[in-house]
Amino acid sequence: MTDIITLRNVSRSFGRIVAVNDVSVTFSRGQRVGLVGHNGAGKSTLLHLITGNLTPTGGAVEHGGQAVASTTRGRADVRCVQQELSLCANLTVAENMRITFPALRGLGWRRSARAAIMRSLNATFPDHGIDPNALVANLPLSKRQQVEIARAFAVLDGEPMLVILDEPTSSLDRTASEQLFKYIEQFVASGGSVILVTHKMDEVFRATDRIVVLRDGAKVADGPTTDFSFESLVGKMGHAVASKPAPSRRSGAPETASPRITTRDAAGKQLIARAGEIVGLAGLAGHGQTEIIRNILAEHRVNGAARTSMPEVALVAGDRRSDGLFAAWSIKRNISICSLHRLGSSIGLNLGAEHDLARHWCEVLQVKCEGVDAPVMSLSGGGQQKALFARALASGAELILMDDPMRGVDIGTKRGVYELVRQEADKGRAFIWYTTEFDELLECDRVYVVRDHLISGELGRDQVSEENIVALSFGQ
Repeated sequence: MTDIITLRNVSRSFGRIVAVNDVSVTFSRGQRVGLVGHNGAGKSTLLHLITGNLTPTGGAVEHGGQAVASTTRGRADVRCVQQELSLCANLTVAENMRITFPALRGLGWRRSARAAIMRSLNATFPDHGIDPNALVANLPLSKRQQVEIARAFAVLDGEPMLVILDEPTSSLDRTASEQLFKYIEQFVASGGSVILVTHKMDEVFRATDRIVVLRDGAKVADGPTTDFSFESLVGKMGHAVASKPAPSRRSGAPETASPRITTRDAAGKQLIARAGEIVGLAGLAGHGQTEIIRNILAEHRVNGAARTSMPEVALVAGDRRSDGLFAAWSIKRNISICSLHRLGSSIGLNLGAEHDLARHWCEVLQVKCEGVDAPVMSLSGGGQQKALFARALASGAELILMDDPMRGVDIGTKRGVYELVRQEADKGRAFIWYTTEFDELLECDRVYVVRDHLISGELGRDQVSEENIVALSFGQ
């Protein structure tokens, strides 16, 4: 078996923080490798060391059996789809190909780019429905993710040998996810290799042959997937394993509870979220769930000041880089920004109260950081998402809108957030929660299924099942 990338006793530090500590691991041809670990375990740093975007502070990296420097030159056959998508929104799908493939030049390069991305899209996602001339800014997040994945597998300027997929299904529905896994099997059978980074345990066992586990920057396990059970894998990652699912909430808010929000779709069907209720939005990705959430938010911004019955609303965005974080700000200011009106006085902002607010919610959500004054971008992906939750909850809003917010968040963090959402709902807050993960819909009191931007049906708590959601998603 030919080795593609080998890391020998590799370490990487950022100041006093040791992100990767003495890791030795080899990735060879014909492998499907799952790389798992909780947020902050060192996965992203390890990926940057593999691709050459970072230089190790200790140890050595080999590519094809030869020691290599930090530069990515010579590693064109190693490609990576990061959790935070890298497409340029102001370019078309085809034009984004040139960013990865500089060989696309001269007369006719756009035609070549269109042909290449369409070949790859058709292979990875057969029913993608994406126009290569479409502006990326006009694509829903799920389609952008498909384009990014297809670009990594595209055959241009040489074939990829190792493709790293960091949370590749975070915005994909089940159909697209299965198409991707089927293509990965074909790619690996032809001699390629894939490193799959995911917090979805079912995907780890479904789509890998080998698992590498990181914890606190160190490799703590490496072996065939068949050697692990769910309990043993989660235990290696460092999380306590629940012996049963999280306890069910009471059976929703009573129908007599005051509605926090009532809105309608284009056909006039109502969506109601009552005080103390968790309402889910389901359906195939890209069918208008995000638009429903954005419309509620827009209605609040336009009419909230004039309508005393309109509740205060907060949003937890799924695409944190584009819609959530202020990247140049501290953790503290990112959390407090929606609460400043409550932290001020006649002489200005109470800085001490702002600091205490941020510290309190960091403790509640167990945000791992050096302090609330640290840059928000110093947090892991899961830590950044927790900061968005902290902002929404700290605001005191009565209605929390959640736009697939658990993308790329580890299982331990998810359990903590689920419990916190239940606690806040029990205090009278209402939640509208769009999610692409079925297990999260089980946390909801009611679920609306959305198809073609319209509400196709409503399910009570005891009616929520994959079969019912699929049936309503396809109009059955």
